[in-house]
Order: sequence, then structure tokens, then C-alpha cells
Amino acid sequence: MEASDVAACWEANAETWTRHARAGYDLYRDAQNTPAFFAHLPDIEGLDGLDIGCGEGSNTRKLAEAGASVTAIDIAPTFIRHARETEAANPLGIDYRVADGMALPFADASFDFATAFMSLMDMPHQDRVLAEAKRVLKPSGFLQFSILHPCFATPGRKVMRDETGTVLGIEVREYFRVTDGEIESWRFGAAPPEEKAKVEPFRVPRFHRTLSDWINLLVASGLRIEHMHEPGVDAQTAKAVPYLADTYIAPLFLHMRV
Repeated sequence: MEASDVAACWEANAETWTRHARAGYDLYRDAQNTPAFFAHLPDIEGLDGLDIGCGEGSNTRKLAEAGASVTAIDIAPTFIRHARETEAANPLGIDYRVADGMALPFADASFDFATAFMSLMDMPHQDRVLAEAKRVLKPSGFLQFSILHPCFATPGRKVMRDETGTVLGIEVREYFRVTDGEIESWRFGAAPPEEKAKVEPFRVPRFHRTLSDWINLLVASGLRIEHMHEPGVDAQTAKAVPYLADTYIAPLFLHMRV
């Protein structure tokens, strides 16, 4: 699968994805992944940043609110349209552009930092996007990204629950099965049943790599790992917010700063 095929999938997802995410149905993002990402993000006030795979701009706006001057790209025009409409209504100085993370339209050493919120694992050539990110970063710059955890969000992942819905464990299968655009169909689990019934499920191409694959890609790109984090919830939160209880047992996401 190439970039044009990936773009077609995300363009088809973008309208419903934007509406459902803005309605609060992406609980993993809002309640766990994004807060953890920003808790481990260095001070970016006054810095020039690039957000790679920005979607409708939710986390891009948080970067701008933290004091950065942000340029953001996405491969799906509908995502960028929604992001620009929000920027027009509530200006934060964000420059949104339709572009491919594997071929960034920026000069060398243009940015102090780059972010990629849950986008790199959706790109068919992660080596290219890492090389491109390194190219457009200043020598002292960093890339911080989040991805599905290679070890625990495998193609065969399954959350095991008892008859009451309590999470008992995580079944992990097919860790070593590299996927190159295999389509997963799903909806935001927190969306009400009547809302799910009105829309087609998302079709998301998966490019699963093992943890060693990711490390070797980073090494080959010349990027150096500076920080890692595996967000999860504690026992109290797992009980209070059952939707996130699987991440008390094993992380769903992996964060890296390089």
C-alpha cells in the first residue's frame, strides 16, 4: 500500500472521525494518551514546531496553546478543512497544510521540534518519515511521537473480560506478523449505539512493526532515543473508568522522544 491508498482511506474516515472525536468519543486519546504525551513534552514556549499527521487539529491546538508557533500537516484534505475552519473561528496562528509526512514540503533545519500523535504507524514507509523529520529539524531539535504499542497492540490483540465486563487480561497474538496496509475496521467504542448505527466503520490501514523494527528504524535514521513512556492507569482509575481498564494490565500506547 502506498501513500495515495492511505490518503484515500483517511479521507473517507475524516468526516465521521472529526465529528466523533469532537463529541468526546475518543476516550483513550482524551483521558489518557494526550495528557500523558503533554506531561512528558519539554517546554515548547517560543519554539517553531511541526505536527505530522495532525488530523482535525485537536492536539495541534494544544501545542499552540502551550506557546509554540505551529505548522501542521495531514494527508487528508477533509481533516485540514476542519482544522482550518476551527483556526478561522479561534485563531492560534497555526498554519495547516495538506501534505505527506513521507515527503515534507519544508526546507532543511526549519523547526525546533516535531510531533506525531498516533500517525507514524499509519504510514507505509516509516523510514522515510523519520528521515524527513530529522531533515527538517534543527540540529538541536527533537521529534516526540506516540504510536500503538508494538508489543501489546498487535494484529491479534484481544481484551479478555468476564461476564460482568471486568478486564481479566490481554491476549497478544501475531506479534511477529508485519502488516503492510492491512485494513482494520472499527468504531470509537464510546460512541452511543445509535450513533454507531448511522455511520460506516472506519477503515484504518495498519503497518505493524515489532519493537526491534522501530528501534532499528530510529538507529538507521540517525536519531537518538532521549525518552520513552508507556502510559497506563492505576487500579483506582481502572475501577472508576472501566473503558480504560485494559491499560492497567498492559499499555496500549508507546511514546518516544528522539
